[in-house]
Amino acid sequence: MERIFAPWRIEYIRSPKYEGCIFCDFPSENRDDERLIIYRGEKSFIIMNNYPYNPGHLMIAPYRHVGQLEELSHEEIDEIMNLASLAVRAIKKSMNPDGFNMGINIGRVAGAGIEDHIHLHIVPRWNGDTNFMPVLADVKVIPEAVEETFKILKETINSL
Repeated sequence: MERIFAPWRIEYIRSPKYEGCIFCDFPSENRDDERLIIYRGEKSFIIMNNYPYNPGHLMIAPYRHVGQLEELSHEEIDEIMNLASLAVRAIKKSMNPDGFNMGINIGRVAGAGIEDHIHLHIVPRWNGDTNFMPVLADVKVIPEAVEETFKILKETINSL
């Protein structure tokens, strides 16, 4: 049996899990670079997923603590979709993906890790990004540090 070592993952495994709501708390802290907030709109913001499925995995959330899609205002929905368009343009320009997965998980049964604050995931995809690693070894390889992707995408968004 081959072994694959990813020693950086132990920090996540051992670290205490965040008790608050990252989508409420992080924007109020005024530490955007440390919290991986790429862009702030009036009603919502773009934040990197610190534990991505793929490089460039972003989330867009309203500032307001809302758990259900139908609780969003028309203005929040409009801005979330406008920020999604901005994020997709930035990812295309800087990372050249072959496609995207975009979605909102509502409820734990649907896969929501943070149930009480709705957020839209944007996951860039490349041909061949699913290979033998997740299938045979139950391991996903992320080839770029989240902080590096953050810098690239923030610069790109600011240039659009």
